[in-house]
Amino acid sequence: MAKLYESGENYLETILILHSCGKSARSIDVAREMEVSKPSVSRAVGILRDGGFIRVEDDGELTLTETGREVAERIYERHRVLTDWLMGLGVSAETAAEDACKLEHHISEESFRCLKAHILKHHKDMK
Repeated sequence: MAKLYESGENYLETILILHSCGKSARSIDVAREMEVSKPSVSRAVGILRDGGFIRVEDDGELTLTETGREVAERIYERHRVLTDWLMGLGVSAETAAEDACKLEHHISEESFRCLKAHILKHHKDMK
């Protein structure tokens, strides 16, 4: 399996979110959601497909493989937990989401697990 970089994780997360919202996840939908060019998405789709993270259906729909779904769900969970935590600290929703997007790709599994446990223990109102 190919090494996945931050941008690839963002594409997988976007596909997951689109499907979770009942929306289509074709290249044009991903480009629109991420505010990137169609050629950028096309290049990423090729890399993600070749890496075994997504499938491109006959109708152009992008679907996550089991591996792709695992990565997307891990990144999306990090995003949600970090966003909620930052907002709980008083950071605006917009800034919290932007900062969480940066943090979610770089925090170690151990640090995230401990941070999440701390948040759940000390901040009952957070998910």
